[in-house]
Amino acid sequence: MRHRYGWMTRLPALPLVIAMAATGLAAQQSGAEARAVARSWREGHEAAILREFTTLLSIPNIATDSVNIRRNADLLMQMLRRRGATTQLLEVEGGPPSVYGELRAPGAMRTIVLYAHYDGQPVDPAQWEGGGPFTPVLRDKALYQGGRTIPFPRDGARADGESRIYARSASDDKGSIVAMLTALDALQASGQRPSVNIKFFFEGEEEAGSAHLEAILRKYKTLLTADAWLFCDGPVHQSGAQQVVFGLRGVTGLELTVYGPTRPLHSGHYGNWAPNPGMLLTHLLASMRSDDGEILIPGFYDDVRPLSASEREAIRALPEVDAGLRSSLGLARTKGDNALLAERIMRPALNLRGIRSGGVQELGSNTISTLAFASIDFRLVPDQSPEHVRELMERHVRRLGWHVVSDTPSVAERQQHPRIVQLQWESGYPAQRAAMDDPFSRAMVAAVRDGAERAPLLVPTLGGSGPSYLFTKVMGVPVVTLPIANYDNNQHAANENLRVQNLWNAIELYAGLMSRLGREWGGPVVP
Repeated sequence: MRHRYGWMTRLPALPLVIAMAATGLAAQQSGAEARAVARSWREGHEAAILREFTTLLSIPNIATDSVNIRRNADLLMQMLRRRGATTQLLEVEGGPPSVYGELRAPGAMRTIVLYAHYDGQPVDPAQWEGGGPFTPVLRDKALYQGGRTIPFPRDGARADGESRIYARSASDDKGSIVAMLTALDALQASGQRPSVNIKFFFEGEEEAGSAHLEAILRKYKTLLTADAWLFCDGPVHQSGAQQVVFGLRGVTGLELTVYGPTRPLHSGHYGNWAPNPGMLLTHLLASMRSDDGEILIPGFYDDVRPLSASEREAIRALPEVDAGLRSSLGLARTKGDNALLAERIMRPALNLRGIRSGGVQELGSNTISTLAFASIDFRLVPDQSPEHVRELMERHVRRLGWHVVSDTPSVAERQQHPRIVQLQWESGYPAQRAAMDDPFSRAMVAAVRDGAERAPLLVPTLGGSGPSYLFTKVMGVPVVTLPIANYDNNQHAANENLRVQNLWNAIELYAGLMSRLGREWGGPVVP
């Protein structure tokens, strides 16, 4: 009979395992020993690990594709059950399901939730090299390094750590899911138990703004009760070093539409007479942000929380990677008069995601367009809120003389107002930042450091955004982020990829973490 929590599966020497458990040897494994166990197990199962990974990657996972999102959720439920976890779909009306799993470790006194998301960014298949976003491809190295397609390893064969898996969500964020579940395989196969009770929460809407996440957390709050959440998303440091991250920036997005004449006009006959919406839009965008990245909207920085002494110290301790990044990216200069990247991501940002008016290059014509469009996102830091950013932004636009609408204006409105802009806001969320001296933060750092070749970097804030603030807001517990993907992973873009060695490293990382975290952790206990 299969043990409920899977600790007795795949065991080649059952009497030895029972003896180890009886004497307490299994419970005393060091981080180095747990990592070594995971490495040895992985080396003998690389083809199977990649096969499970590519099966998951092959299912399209755009949040609005409800049929395929459900297929992803069903497969994740199967993957959790194979590890002995009890599972459940967490659902609220109108949103995609979140996948829940639970493994209780006998004798564990702490409970942690491992968060990852299984949905991915929208794709344009025409921009992908090779098989496309949902046909995983293995290349011997990165495309920008001249990588060539190679076959996935057969059973018993090894995969080169420098090879890369190309597919949507390979790095963001299905790789984290496969790494943590494979770490469980390795521990279970050697008779080891995690030192904490583990709950898994795999979200299906993170890349679409997590609009239903708060409702799910509130509906299933009792089920999700834990001492802390670990946000398993994002890339390692640009130096290649593992990092423990204590915060994520918030985000809110905005789509702008500016209106010109009601029909296209010949630029020779009507230029310098009829307003050009493209020009109007560029002037509006220029009023929001300087060339050096400073946001010019009045009052925008008023809510920004000052950095703590420990955060400033952590930034100073990070390795300097800016010069190398500028060289590899072909940049003569970066914002803030070449200020450090680690410092810049501690500040809010306004990013122009795209702009369109008329045609360019082979589609260019001597035309004054009827409309112009722009898409922007704001990256937020504590204690900014999307609601206040929206208020400040709309006040700024109106102060400049724009008539603001939320729907398509009528012809009468267009005749009445010389400058009209439609603002369509996306759902967003504020930033989150945990205290670096919190007991859970200290335990995380100690557990990640135990057995590692070098100590992890301690980073106050990751540049990207995630809904981690909700875990503190709704669940009332600390949140720390543990990223595993390679920093050059083309996250959110075409040809997203995961370096295989990053996956192997993550498996060892999670094995060590599961083994050591409970013994490093003080503070309140969730039974």
